[in-house]
Amino acid sequence: MSRTNSNAFPSLPLAEWKRTKNTLHLYLQIVGKIRLKLQPRQNHWWHVPFYVSPRGLTTRPIPFDEGNFEIEFDFIEHRLNIRTSDGKEKSFALEDGLTVADFYRQVFESLAALGIEAKIWAVPYETPSKIPFAEDTENKSYDKEYVEKFHRVLVSVNDVFEEFRGRFIGKSTPVHLFWHSFDLALTRFSGKLAPVKESAGTVEREAYSHEVISFGFWAGDDNVPAPAFYSYTAPKPENLTDEKLKPAAALWNTDKGAMAILMYDDARNSDSPREAILEFLESAYQAGAKRAGWDTDGFALKPLV
Repeated sequence: MSRTNSNAFPSLPLAEWKRTKNTLHLYLQIVGKIRLKLQPRQNHWWHVPFYVSPRGLTTRPIPFDEGNFEIEFDFIEHRLNIRTSDGKEKSFALEDGLTVADFYRQVFESLAALGIEAKIWAVPYETPSKIPFAEDTENKSYDKEYVEKFHRVLVSVNDVFEEFRGRFIGKSTPVHLFWHSFDLALTRFSGKLAPVKESAGTVEREAYSHEVISFGFWAGDDNVPAPAFYSYTAPKPENLTDEKLKPAAALWNTDKGAMAILMYDDARNSDSPREAILEFLESAYQAGAKRAGWDTDGFALKPLV
């Protein structure tokens, strides 16, 4: 199946859908906290994110009682679907005007109808909104056109990230979307323990217990008001920003440490967005791995013979 660059990597200016993005972020946090509550714990918080699906974003199966269930945001028909392993299903429409409070109520009414119980800490986590979910009638924007564009971007970026993930034979995360930061992410590990910062909280201590090089895509926020790809190495090795990034549009942002950045529009407007993104990911990995002393040859996937 062929797709033009504009279809696979559509324009996604943050200003055009910021209110919808903020509302969708809060929807995701409600469902994400349900997964956090019920999913068995995994290392580095791998039990909490979402995954890109052909129709939207999914929790994948969550164990409950003697079966499991899945919650999926369907960004094609614009519905939230909850399906159980015994064939039951509940769903409701995602539409403009659906407040976070109404979304929260309908999610838990649907779960109760399916016999599923989950108690969550029902307040936003690291978002502009601080309103408890059950009281939030302010965030209610749902622009279907931009939600569909966002989904197309996620599908395309997920495909590229999966290809990049396959090049590395060491420990690696799945390609997943974290609902606290609203970014699609992939992380490689050296296998070595990392020193724990005294100021680190529980989340950071678990996430960065080992040396990592992380990669991701986010749709923009108040700090970077445009979609972008990023990479960082933790702990940050000395002289990391002396390394050259590719393609030419990529740069080092040193405002907070040393983060490699490739703006989404620079990638999407290139002759081959896929190749531009892969080139960026590889150059950022090589930069971090070189300065941190990783065995890049040993971690490289060898061709089949």
